[in-house]
Amino acid sequence: MATLLSAPPRRTKQPNPALKADTGCLVHDLRHKLRHAGLRPTRQRVGLGWLLFSRGDRHVTAEMLYEEANRSRVPVSLATVYNTLHQFREAGLLREVAVDGSRTYFDTNTGDHQHFYIESEHQLRDIDGAQIEVGRLPDIPEGMEVARVDVIIRLRRKK
Repeated sequence: MATLLSAPPRRTKQPNPALKADTGCLVHDLRHKLRHAGLRPTRQRVGLGWLLFSRGDRHVTAEMLYEEANRSRVPVSLATVYNTLHQFREAGLLREVAVDGSRTYFDTNTGDHQHFYIESEHQLRDIDGAQIEVGRLPDIPEGMEVARVDVIIRLRRKK
């Protein structure tokens, strides 16, 4: 008698925990999160949200998400991608990481962490916030407070 063996289920990255709700359905939960953040869950926002949040934490540029949307047949313009990313950031669903004047990434991980930037690959990688210690900050101008300290450690391959 032959025994059928099934392959073990493939482990994939978990969706962003901030999007999890009680239903277990990412699209329903995404719609809920959008409404809760004050955003109407339009077809384009839900489509782009699915691309952003369905594969766990990631760093994307607007151009990267636009290309991914085209491949996935999500009908959006590049301007819509930019607008949606900025709306998600303003709503607290994304974190904006400015690497330099010409390159901005959007991070689905909004928790406490910093970044390595691999210059030759234009790639960001997370660093656990507990691994970075900022010893001293300059005097803060009167009437201001520190909102967040971002650390980007730029890496290149050894020669």
